[in-house]
Amino acid sequence: MHTEQHQLRIRISWPAGHLTATIEETPTAQALEKALPLTAAARTWGEEVYFDTGVSVPREAGAREVVEPGTVAFWPDGDALALPYGPTPISRGDECRLASPCNVLGRLDGDPRLLSTVRAGDPIRVERVMD
Repeated sequence: MHTEQHQLRIRISWPAGHLTATIEETPTAQALEKALPLTAAARTWGEEVYFDTGVSVPREAGAREVVEPGTVAFWPDGDALALPYGPTPISRGDECRLASPCNVLGRLDGDPRLLSTVRAGDPIRVERVMD
């Protein structure tokens, strides 16, 4: 029998919308889960939304700088959750290039371009989704 890995589902909401995401089990995800629910002011950087979590974790071995749109990433240099949905100011072409390597946590369910409705300074809330 294959046992289902513990996956965390989160809801990310802001004034104009919300998305859910599925998070894999990693040390960073466990630290983030302990901090939920959290609310922070959104910041934007090109086609990326990021915000403070108050969680401080080291960079993981699999940390990546270029990710797919809709990746839920944790930016260790800024203690922030980073949600890229398109190119950032340092992208080459249409890739999602993060400011520095980020721990990959999981993926947004649904269309990451919904994040384009987030305005800098919007309150963003992250909470667990209970099944």
